[in-house]
Amino acid sequence: MSSNKLLARNIAGEITISDNPALTLRKWREVFGLTQVELARFLEISPSVISDYESGARKSPGIVFIRRWVEALIALDVKKGEQTTKKFSIPKSDAILDVKEFLSPMSAKKLVKSVQGRVVSNKGLIDRDICGYTIIDSIKAILEFSKDDFAEIYGTTTQRALIFTKVHTGRSPMVALRIAKPRPSLVVLHGLNPQSVDKLAIKISMLEKIPLIISTIKSEEELVGNLRGLIE
Repeated sequence: MSSNKLLARNIAGEITISDNPALTLRKWREVFGLTQVELARFLEISPSVISDYESGARKSPGIVFIRRWVEALIALDVKKGEQTTKKFSIPKSDAILDVKEFLSPMSAKKLVKSVQGRVVSNKGLIDRDICGYTIIDSIKAILEFSKDDFAEIYGTTTQRALIFTKVHTGRSPMVALRIAKPRPSLVVLHGLNPQSVDKLAIKISMLEKIPLIISTIKSEEELVGNLRGLIE
């Protein structure tokens, strides 16, 4: 199955099972950067129909309409050079273990709790919302990451948590983030204890105003499972 077909299936499934289909329809249209007028023109319907579905004024659309809606999002994006669909493609680098987007913004505190995290810097900043997360194998990233690979870690938004596994002191990930742009909303390190965090890593997090969290979960598998549980 192609990456675009897999993406379409996932989006359609998310809309279908959502407790708030109207919000989900709107969310995905905005993720693809489309206006109601653009989408309506492609579907050959009135923009008011799009507005009614997204506001909940109309009864939730059936599966046939949802399929047309999703196919329209992807078709229009392809015309624009796949600016959005490429961000959801399977990562090329083995260093990127997982990339997920949330249905709606989520409190960073909820993610911190899911990873059994201990805040080592900028505790006052974890009230912010995040829209997704990316899990990165720090050792593979150091050995394999290219400039293009680094751009992939942000998915559709930088308003996300970056979770680095196999970390020894935390210096390398934070130095990389210091050099690179843009910045994430939150960084989680896994594989070390809070007392082992490098002082330079903490200093960088303070300078960049990025909350730095240490996950105390023992296994990487449990870490990944807990994070995926946030969107199920």
